[in-house]
Amino acid sequence: MTTTATTATDRYPTRTPRPAAPVPRSHPVVWPGGPPGPVAAADLACYDRNGYVVVPGLLTAIEVAALRDELARLADDPGPDVDPRVVREKRSGAVRSIFQVHRMSPLIAELLLDPRVLDRARQILGSDVYVHQSRINCMPGFVGKGFFWHSDFETWHAEDGLPAPRAVSMSLALCENLSYNGGLLLIPGSHRTFVPCTGETPADHYRDSLREQEIGVPAQADIARLAERHGIRQFTGPAGDALWFDANILHGSGSNITPLPRSNLFVVFNSVDNAAGEPFAAPARRPEYVAERDCTPLRRPEEGDRGPG
Repeated sequence: MTTTATTATDRYPTRTPRPAAPVPRSHPVVWPGGPPGPVAAADLACYDRNGYVVVPGLLTAIEVAALRDELARLADDPGPDVDPRVVREKRSGAVRSIFQVHRMSPLIAELLLDPRVLDRARQILGSDVYVHQSRINCMPGFVGKGFFWHSDFETWHAEDGLPAPRAVSMSLALCENLSYNGGLLLIPGSHRTFVPCTGETPADHYRDSLREQEIGVPAQADIARLAERHGIRQFTGPAGDALWFDANILHGSGSNITPLPRSNLFVVFNSVDNAAGEPFAAPARRPEYVAERDCTPLRRPEEGDRGPG
C-alpha cells in the first residue's frame, strides 16, 4: 500500500491511476522576502519568466580544475562498487552519478558556502536553504545515456514529500557542455505548469530510476503541448558556467555518442520552510544520500546563528 503525506495539503497530485490534467502552479517562482544577493534584477526577472538563468563564468579555470581533480578522486575512491552513492551505467558500468558529494568532499562543501553560490539560492528562494540533494553527473563519451523529459519537483514531491516547488538547482559545468555531447534541454516557461504522471510508484524503484527515468515521466502529449507553446532551449557553455533552474521546469538530455565527456556538479537547494515530509505518492522515503532529511541551514562560519532567513 502506498504511503502518502497526511498532514499537508497536496496541491500537486501525481502518480494517479488514470491520466490527470496539468495543474497551474500555485506558488511563486522567485520568493519574496529574501536577503540581498548577487542576482541582478534583470536576471531574476528572466528566471521568473523562463524558469532558469545561466551564470557565465561562475567559477574560474583554476577552481574548475580543482573540482575535476576531486571528481576523479571520488570516482576512484576505494570501494565505489559497493557504495550505493556511486551509480553506474546499466550496460557499460561507467560511473554515471556520485551522490551526496557535499558530504564526501570538503572542497565541494566549501564551494556551497561561497557567496556566489549560497547567496544566489537564498535570494531566489527568499529564505535560508539546505542541500536536498547533491551529485556529480557524468556523461562519459560514447556510453553516457540521457534522461527523458521530467520535472524534478514531481519526483521530489511524490517520493520525498517536498510540499512546494520552493527549490532551485545549480548545474555547474566541469567540462564544456556542447550541443552534441548530451547537454541539458529545457522547456522555458514549463515551470508554471505542474504535469501529473500516471502510475503507482513501485517499492525501491529509485535504484533503477537513478540510471534511467521510467517512473514519473509525463505523457508525451503534455510534453508536446508545452514544447509547442514555449519552445526548447539547451544549456551549453564552457567549464565554469552554471545553469540555475527551477524545481518544476521540464528538462531532459540525450545520450552522448561523441568521444567528448560531459561532467557537471548538480546541487539542489531547498528552502528550510519547505522541508521534506512523508512521500505524497510513494511507499517509503528514499534514502538520505538521495534526499537529505537534515534541513539545518547552510551558513558560513562568520554568520553564526542569525535566525530564520
